[in-house]
Amino acid sequence: RAHLATADGPVAAATRTLAGRRAGVEGALVTGDWVVWARDADEGPAVLARLAPATALVRRVAQDDLSQQQELATWVDVVAVVVPLDVPVSAGRLERTLAVAWESGARPLVVATKADVVADTGAERELLERSAAGAEVLLTSTATGAGLEELRAAVGAGTLALLGPSGAGKSSLVNALVGEEVQAVGAVRGADGRGRHTTTARELVPLPGGGVLLDTPGVRGLGLWETADGVDRAFEDVTALAARCRFADCSHSVEPGCAVTAALESGELPERRWRSHQKLQREAAALAVRHDERLRREQARALQRRVRLTAGPTRHR
Repeated sequence: RAHLATADGPVAAATRTLAGRRAGVEGALVTGDWVVWARDADEGPAVLARLAPATALVRRVAQDDLSQQQELATWVDVVAVVVPLDVPVSAGRLERTLAVAWESGARPLVVATKADVVADTGAERELLERSAAGAEVLLTSTATGAGLEELRAAVGAGTLALLGPSGAGKSSLVNALVGEEVQAVGAVRGADGRGRHTTTARELVPLPGGGVLLDTPGVRGLGLWETADGVDRAFEDVTALAARCRFADCSHSVEPGCAVTAALESGELPERRWRSHQKLQREAAALAVRHDERLRREQARALQRRVRLTAGPTRHR
């Protein structure tokens, strides 16, 4: 069953006849989907009739089946990549999450939480901006209220999805923006800054004055799913350098006139960021190969079914 937010209030509806289900998706519906639903004239149970084509899909590889995708959010306008500042920032994790956010079609936004515990916020902002590749960076604190008005403005009348690890402070952000405690806030381990999943299911939370927050459980793993374009956007500085190479098929290793190797040698492009880019590029390429193999298997099975139907039943004498 699905729980719907309608003009007449909450409605529970059956999904058994749902049309428009997305292929290759783990689960029929995801929080944020828009649907067409109906109810019999005799006030019988509500039934979902059709799933509207989704926009701005935030998705990853399903954790238990690498051939399937798992959608984390749909119909979002902004994806807030939440980064806690009470532990060292993982630039690689931030770049990976931004690749997923860029690929979604929504506008990425880096939201740093717990800024009140940082002595030099300017240095933290600079560190984040080096990995943000054009995405806006907001430093926030629910303790002092810093950055919350800017975050409200970013939501506007649209939908903002919060994406980040457990313990990042997503639930605290939701409570601060709503103005009351609507999400439980869990304790965080001091050793590594990780928390338990206080948010256990994705949930749409309306904001006073308009706009909606889509809170998600903490994401432990974020395997890429069709994110080649997202990787390019998350590393637009690397993409721009590669476009300046003398040869279009430059491997960025031994070719003369390689702008990437020149930037690495001069320090313009940090070695760590280049390695992160290469890692995500390899992962995206490997995933594309798996998708092609899966598609070929599905096409072969479909062809075998058509051949059997054309041949008709086998006759025995």
